[in-house]
Amino acid sequence: MQTIELSDATGFLERYADVAITGLLPRHVDVWLPANYHSSAESFPVVYMHDGQNLFDPALAYIGIDMGVDEAIENLIASQTINGAIVVGIWNSEQRIRDYLPAKPFYSSSQAMQAQFMAAVGGEPLSDQYLAWIVNELKPQIDATYRTDPEPEHTSIMGASMGGLISLYALVEYPEVFGNAGCLSTHWPIGGSPLVEWFSKRLPEPGEHRIYFDFGTEDLDAEYEPFQREMDGFMHAAGYRQGDDWLTKKFIGAGHSEQAWRERIDLPLAFALGASV
Repeated sequence: MQTIELSDATGFLERYADVAITGLLPRHVDVWLPANYHSSAESFPVVYMHDGQNLFDPALAYIGIDMGVDEAIENLIASQTINGAIVVGIWNSEQRIRDYLPAKPFYSSSQAMQAQFMAAVGGEPLSDQYLAWIVNELKPQIDATYRTDPEPEHTSIMGASMGGLISLYALVEYPEVFGNAGCLSTHWPIGGSPLVEWFSKRLPEPGEHRIYFDFGTEDLDAEYEPFQREMDGFMHAAGYRQGDDWLTKKFIGAGHSEQAWRERIDLPLAFALGASV
């Protein structure tokens, strides 16, 4: 583990470099601690986030703009919206789509669709292995190393685009581990309505989890609203209550980029961490 100096941020960043994962490519794992972590004896909720290189530092981010997760949390602390949180940023790999595509709905699709996907990305989805590693290896290590609140209600998982899909998949596959999911610009079109329907049949019982969705209206996000509205209908039918244990937000004029997500990342963070939004 090494301590990383952030170019434009508060808090503390610790990096576990090139973490080996059975069946997957190695990757860095960054653990961000709020500025009040070392001066406090309290335990903190944890947010596991995908595409970890895009979260904290523009020098590392995909297009030179990070999502500002550290600043957002510090602002939420300063406004007394939350007490604090630890963020575990899991870097993506060169097999990002394979790591993040929900495997079980993939295998329920047609053979032709499966073959087309595997030809395009070089193999089958690896999301079941990815989530098993987070649940069985990474989370226990984080809970043993840092002062965490390990219970599901204090454990969130979050991402954007394909990261939104894998976050929802994590919650439905491991509802006893993840109490909250943040799904920004969820990339529904990769599976369309059948993917939405698959998730609708596996939602955990309402009242014990919080699920956040959002989408913009430009770029790739322009394709998302019809599918998100389908999902919203299923959420309502399942008994989830908008603004209570489920939230969907539409951002007119927002596109599909770290800049767009940066401008609203405080909302899913606050919602996942139990605040009213």
